Amino acid sequence: MIRWKTAAATLIASALVLTACSGGQDEQGGSAGGGDSSLTIGAITPPVTLDSAGAEWGNRAPYYQAVYDTLLYADVNGEIQPWLATEWAYDDDMTELTLTLRDDVTFSDGSALTADVVALNLERFRDGTAPGAGDLAGMESAEAPDDTTVVITLEARDPAFLDYLTRDAGLIASSEAIANGDLETEPVGSGPYLYDAGASVTGTSYAYTANPDYWNPDAQHYEELTIRVFEDPTAALNAIKANEADAVRLSTNDNLEQVEAAGWTVNSNELDFQGLLLLDRAGTDSEALGDVRVRQAINYAIDREAMLEAVQKGHGTVTTQVFPPTSDAYDEALDDAYPYDVERAQELMDEAGYSDGFTISMPQSALLGTSTYALIDQQLAEIGITIDYTDPGNNFIADLLAPKFPASYMALEQNPDWQLVEFMLSPGATFNPYGYEDETASEMMSRIQLGDEAEQAAAAAELNAYIVEQAWFAPFYRVEGIMASAPGTSVEMLPTNAYPSIFDIQPAE
Repeated sequence: MIRWKTAAATLIASALVLTACSGGQDEQGGSAGGGDSSLTIGAITPPVTLDSAGAEWGNRAPYYQAVYDTLLYADVNGEIQPWLATEWAYDDDMTELTLTLRDDVTFSDGSALTADVVALNLERFRDGTAPGAGDLAGMESAEAPDDTTVVITLEARDPAFLDYLTRDAGLIASSEAIANGDLETEPVGSGPYLYDAGASVTGTSYAYTANPDYWNPDAQHYEELTIRVFEDPTAALNAIKANEADAVRLSTNDNLEQVEAAGWTVNSNELDFQGLLLLDRAGTDSEALGDVRVRQAINYAIDREAMLEAVQKGHGTVTTQVFPPTSDAYDEALDDAYPYDVERAQELMDEAGYSDGFTISMPQSALLGTSTYALIDQQLAEIGITIDYTDPGNNFIADLLAPKFPASYMALEQNPDWQLVEFMLSPGATFNPYGYEDETASEMMSRIQLGDEAEQAAAAAELNAYIVEQAWFAPFYRVEGIMASAPGTSVEMLPTNAYPSIFDIQPAE
């Protein structure tokens, strides 16, 4: 029987940058013992905490990846590779996972990596308040029969569990540092760098030095690492023009011509989709939204090509599906399932009994820009839909997930199959706040969870086609995420995370 995992709903406003998944590289180059002298990288948001139990991935990944190792690694192709765990195996029903750990790893405080330490970290993350804590909600226990063996028991099969161990849920901190209670400001891990609190300014700049005792020195490309926070796009552009950094994550695509004019390289991936979340599919608060014809009409009313050009200057790919091209669910034809057709949209509104339109409430946030809201308002007005916007301020995510709004414009990550199901689609998913459940979709989700590899792929494709036909969402486009790099610095983007792995930022050859 399918078990719906309830993801942590204690997301704060910073979850607007929830473009999270993992990344890495299985074969790393560079010079042992620290490599080149220094690297300065730009991030778009500071960490809320440096404690691994409160970690977030996505755009906050580098703060944690610098200090902590993960149990497993997802490489640049999204394939899972050994890291702190060298081997892993499931039992026949895939509810018991056994990890074999490295026996040569020590934390920066001198304590050793053992299975007991790993079990403590896993349970601590599961029981904590990190946005991703729900990833481990289905873990019943983590036990250590010996120093190098961890046995994890799951309530039910979770096809994404190994992926979770490559990101925030798999970060491992020193048990002695956990006991000291100061990880929030003094992180202690076994990672490639040591945090330098004295040289850091909270919220502005975070300094690290190479860990001289790191178990994998080939993964250390620099002796010093600095992460600077550029929450203002203008500040990021100015840093690029002045060559005050080596690689900078951009929050908008407005200034790419100026970035290239400065001699920098624009490295991109398409991880997020932007569009409308049509959350109240049962019509609980918005009766009209409970009619599939209305949801389909909304999709036909959106001029995606014009939106992409107006908001992103063409940097992205129009789509009407939420599953990414890297997914078994992906179907290229579903990128154009709802071509712009106001006449067809109005016909559907008439058929649904809403010829005179209706009013719907949506939240609005300056963090997601301002022009997009005006364009959505203008295009839906063409079929009689009036939007009543409310700005919840820092409560944007909390109010959206309460739920206080039947629909919302949003930018969300496109996860691999089961991760996306548990993130956006299942009745307990974080971004299914109304707990909407569809019998047909649930049967497909069950086959993704419980089937063999071929069955999972087939069911994922069926599910994708079904939710597009049922118009659970109104995606606009997959947007290009940009990491700009200076001459002399090489960046390899990931298909599974907004921010590249720190191991994939290195001196250019």
